[in-house]
Amino acid sequence: MNGLRNQVRLQTDGQLKTAKDVIIMAMLGADEFSFGTLPLIVLGCVMMRKCNTNTCPVGVATQDERLRARFMGRSEYVVNFFTFLAEQVREYLAEIGVRKLKDIIGRTDLIEVKTVPVGSSVESKWATIDFSRLLYRPDTDKPLFWDRGSFTTVSGVKDEEIIKAAQKAIDDQEEVNLDYAIKNTDRAVGTMLSGVIAKKYGEVGLPDGTINIKFKGSAGQSFGAFAVKGLNLKLEGECNDYFGKGLSGGRISILPPARVSADFRAEDNIIAGNTGLYGATNGELYVNGRVGERFGVRNSGAIAVIEGAGDHCCEYMTGGRVVVLGKTGRNFAAGMSGGLAYVYDPDHTFDYFCNMDMVELSLVEDGVSRKELLELIRQHYLHTGSALAGRMLDDWHRYIEDFIQVTPIEYKRVLEEEKMAKLHEKIADIQRDY
Repeated sequence: MNGLRNQVRLQTDGQLKTAKDVIIMAMLGADEFSFGTLPLIVLGCVMMRKCNTNTCPVGVATQDERLRARFMGRSEYVVNFFTFLAEQVREYLAEIGVRKLKDIIGRTDLIEVKTVPVGSSVESKWATIDFSRLLYRPDTDKPLFWDRGSFTTVSGVKDEEIIKAAQKAIDDQEEVNLDYAIKNTDRAVGTMLSGVIAKKYGEVGLPDGTINIKFKGSAGQSFGAFAVKGLNLKLEGECNDYFGKGLSGGRISILPPARVSADFRAEDNIIAGNTGLYGATNGELYVNGRVGERFGVRNSGAIAVIEGAGDHCCEYMTGGRVVVLGKTGRNFAAGMSGGLAYVYDPDHTFDYFCNMDMVELSLVEDGVSRKELLELIRQHYLHTGSALAGRMLDDWHRYIEDFIQVTPIEYKRVLEEEKMAKLHEKIADIQRDY
């Protein structure tokens, strides 16, 4: 053993249902246990397997207000379920004769393999199964579980320095402007700072532009994750996966270094990794360049402008706005049930790359949509200095004709119903006046 085992967390999932399942998985070496299906059942899921069609009959996985009204689940049900599960786990531990769950993690010696009677119909098949490698237990005194106490202390990260420098802004809401170099071992930069702000101000955050931080270099994973309102992060360089994950009101701008040569076309080069803007709820993201795969997955309210994307962009998106000023990969908008996307499509080939199961495509003809798109591109130019955005703004009437609007079918229906409801209210007001 090289001592690595106690430095990593092993998680198991898939069909965990009872306390006995937890006990067995712990003996096989699991530190954590992931439950997915069973809590959904507790909340009322009937396993119709229509989560991606927006037609969940019990209102668990849908944006349809009529269906959501049928949802009968309560958080207390889930709390009760896991309470009973934990109690049964403790009963099993008492039977085994140990006090804590970690005492049985990796204890494969406690697992007994059933024997099959000689002459049984399954004897020949049973004999072909060898559990020796699965149940192997190394002869070592080192822990065979994740040592939680040794690896939960965070120290020496860049956010500690940033929090100290931004203390006036955190305490008194005074504007601060900071500059830092960044490298790819600096992960989740801005996240601890956002946590400190959220702890004091909650969801409201700070006034816009209170903390402005400029970075130069290559950022590690999760740059700007969970950035809150009032926090503006600007990166000159590049960044790894999960940038802007869980964005919660902040603003992130990513652009190439100012020293790049004049013949460098940002829109033709990837500047940020995969899974950007995952699960974002609010805020703005502007990327002067292309991004990787699965951009904007589960975005529910953030605004983003990028200059190209890989496969599966806007997957399961439920809200917000995404503007793509370049080419996209395949399977765009798969499972997209809310929000809007605008894609620049001069070659008129976008319909080939878009998943049409839940969305429809149209030209940007509505005056409100045109104004919205123009403003988003203007903000992109303002925060990144994008040459592509500049060209579009200079000749807007030509470029707008090549944009495609991606609208979820159900979302469009809801918007039309809201418009009709407002129209009826106006008519009723006019009739009352007369």
